[in-house]
Amino acid sequence: MSTPPDNDTAHKPSNFLRQIIESDLERGTHAQRLWGGSPGDAQHHLQGSVDTARIRTRFPPEPNGYLHVGHAKSICVNFGLARSFAGTCHLRFDDTNPEKEEQEYVDGIIDAVRWLGFDWKDADGHENLYWASNYFDFMYRAAEYLIQQGLAYVDEQTPEEMRASRGDFTRPGTDSPYRDRSVAENLARFREMRDGKLPDGAAVLRAKIDMASPNINLRDPAIYRIKHAEHHNTGSQWCIYPMYTFAHPIEDALEHITHSICTLEFEDQRPFYDWLLDHLREGGLIAAPQPRQYEFARLNLTYVVTSKRKLKHLVDSGTLTGWDDPRMPTIVGLRRRGFTPEAIRDFCERIGITKDYAWIDYALLEACLRDDLEARAPRAMVVLEPLKLELTNWAEVFGSPGHLEHCELPALPHARAGQEVPLRRFTLGREVWIEREDFAEVPPKGYKRLYPGNRVRLKGGYVIECTGCEKDEAGNVTRVLATVVPDTKSGTPGADSVKVKAAITWVGAQDALAAEVRLYDRLFTDAQPDAGGKDYLALLNPDSLKVVTAWVEPSLAGAQPDDKFQFERFGYFVADRHDHSAARPVFNRITGLKDSWGK
Repeated sequence: MSTPPDNDTAHKPSNFLRQIIESDLERGTHAQRLWGGSPGDAQHHLQGSVDTARIRTRFPPEPNGYLHVGHAKSICVNFGLARSFAGTCHLRFDDTNPEKEEQEYVDGIIDAVRWLGFDWKDADGHENLYWASNYFDFMYRAAEYLIQQGLAYVDEQTPEEMRASRGDFTRPGTDSPYRDRSVAENLARFREMRDGKLPDGAAVLRAKIDMASPNINLRDPAIYRIKHAEHHNTGSQWCIYPMYTFAHPIEDALEHITHSICTLEFEDQRPFYDWLLDHLREGGLIAAPQPRQYEFARLNLTYVVTSKRKLKHLVDSGTLTGWDDPRMPTIVGLRRRGFTPEAIRDFCERIGITKDYAWIDYALLEACLRDDLEARAPRAMVVLEPLKLELTNWAEVFGSPGHLEHCELPALPHARAGQEVPLRRFTLGREVWIEREDFAEVPPKGYKRLYPGNRVRLKGGYVIECTGCEKDEAGNVTRVLATVVPDTKSGTPGADSVKVKAAITWVGAQDALAAEVRLYDRLFTDAQPDAGGKDYLALLNPDSLKVVTAWVEPSLAGAQPDDKFQFERFGYFVADRHDHSAARPVFNRITGLKDSWGK
């Protein structure tokens, strides 16, 4: 299904990228219609008619790992801008490194983009799903063209020699001894690289630009390297592969991308992006209009590490259970934790698009989730640290120790206008489970819950009065004793006849469901665990996961994986998408009802 334009474009907060696109559309910068040919056509890759009056953006992940929350921002920026302006965003896999790419990651990336609410079809229903490997033939021809124009050469220095000759920010680079080879020599050597006559690392093809450039990225960057590895798409056809900085602008040009949007670490690469496309256009290899690259600040989120290497270590070492561990900042981890695509999109909208480097507080992401779930997550009561409560006069009041009182509460007390409000139904009997912290034999100052002589309401049920407790030989409280106050049931005329200062949550011992509840928290104790050379492993939060056996109200018997709830007083929870079942309920804490880290 093609993605419709946003109806509220005019109400979205402005940013420099929106202003650029609005200006380009107003001036007709990209307004022409191009006609595509076959996939191998050097002039046009896209099939059929390409209306460049519509903007085209792209999201180009490398399929060598799982996407994280930073990628989610990039997805929302690229697909979101295309949606806002009735354009198209391409999903393009940068599969230029065959040693690290797997179908598992491809499937995960496709699933993540769709889960976030986006697709890659254009207004005509064409699928805009591409691979860098679709263009390997053309990229090779482009490389030979650069050699023929004296703009590229084969360098056979060792990696160490190349690194030393590159210079640094205080001194210019020095020319490679292979830099002045003839065109014929370079062409012959490059074809030997292609034909598998040289081992890995023996040579690279470098663009011939300026070894004295103040921009180190222009000091004859490598554009092809040798890798004798099986490629998932092209098999053993190639043993040389383009570098990303060479492949990326070519892909943009062949797909007629109008706005190539990336993060600021690629800003210094933009001069090479333009240099390459200028020369290929001059040679007639690509058609105008030429795409432009624009950069924005990447997402820096507190209490999070997004380094793929460091996340992989957490998984491989067994510190976390996998890439979808609910403590991971990966999209699959956030999804399993219980975050919603609506909350993530809202978060990306709120933080905006700028060129300023700044840290975004993780609390904002949690706040976006609370805003999303407040009106649509059904309520439920749960007891995480159970303590048995016995109503000792139950038989006297109701005529039978086995009598059950039917109670109900709204599942959505803060439903949106016009939204149906379903009811939760459960029963109250002689014994119930309460939270251990809701009883104090000797109450501290200001304590309003159960202690001998005090009255509270069992939420949705009756007012009760505490009469004492039972203890084991070690002095630990094993049972709280109380009496029910007749004619005080919630929802009846006598409900307000007795005033109390507190209502406590509970579940009936006769119909409660046992459940595993995983109390997740932030993975790190430091707001910037990956900054300033810190040892991120030493900053792991020892309390990032606590597992308890809890009692939950019977309304949760029908919970399905990924169903989300607000457990009253404890926060938002989700039925685990992998481990939850009716026979073995498992709920993950997504976040608390308020930010507990701001203190």
